[in-house]
Amino acid sequence: MAPREPPDCKDMDQVRAEIDRIDVALVDLIGERFAYVDRAWQLKQSPVEAIVPWRIQQVIDKVRARAVEKGLPPELAEALWRQMIGWFIQYEEEKLRQQTEGKK
Repeated sequence: MAPREPPDCKDMDQVRAEIDRIDVALVDLIGERFAYVDRAWQLKQSPVEAIVPWRIQQVIDKVRARAVEKGLPPELAEALWRQMIGWFIQYEEEKLRQQTEGKK
């Protein structure tokens, strides 16, 4: 079944079905992004490399701009991405720490 546009939803069941469909797609996309983060830590040398401030700001700027293009509050997009980026940085730091300790 093709996705419904919000105005085409006749009741809450249809709205919820579309939200569930979108949630599945979001989890799939976050999983795809995670695979690249997982590869990134493998290419880095130390936990210090997990935090790259200029890159974080670059990502945030792009996400905010895209949010504006799509009519989404940029503050919402930034908050979501900062949360996700923070989690990914912690993940990378831990993996790099484990890798460094394993080499000693």
